[in-house]
Amino acid sequence: MSILLTDAEISALISETKQLEPGYLSRLQLRPKRGHSERELDIVGANGSAFQLILRQNLVNVLDFSAILAYSVPSSSQVFLLRRYNGKSHEHTNKIERQTFYDFHIHFATERYQRSGWKDEAYAEVTNRYGDFQGALDCLIQDCALVLPPDGEGLLF
Repeated sequence: MSILLTDAEISALISETKQLEPGYLSRLQLRPKRGHSERELDIVGANGSAFQLILRQNLVNVLDFSAILAYSVPSSSQVFLLRRYNGKSHEHTNKIERQTFYDFHIHFATERYQRSGWKDEAYAEVTNRYGDFQGALDCLIQDCALVLPPDGEGLLF
């Protein structure tokens, strides 16, 4: 199976600075979707890469959420999920490692999973770095080089 992005390219995209513009919260578009609300925000990185911040929260289960950083692949309509910070709402199995767990976890896009034909971000690791949606979002901001605007506007869902 062919790969779309190598591990080095994935790392470069994640570490590319992504400045959030003042007033970005008002531009997060809320869309109701099958039992959850979803918000998306387009972001342009310092090197001109196009990203999307995708936030999902179940309307009933507070532990069912995702905070996602996606890359918009140039000259296509493809969206490549670089990182996904999930709540403790479902069981996850790493197919290659045959490792299953039920916990808060972070998905990582990998070259190895692409080569094996699984989803780009099918590999995940358990984390104790967050225990709620805001904590997951804070981790995404820290891990993926998002920079909050100087006006101090924070991310609240």
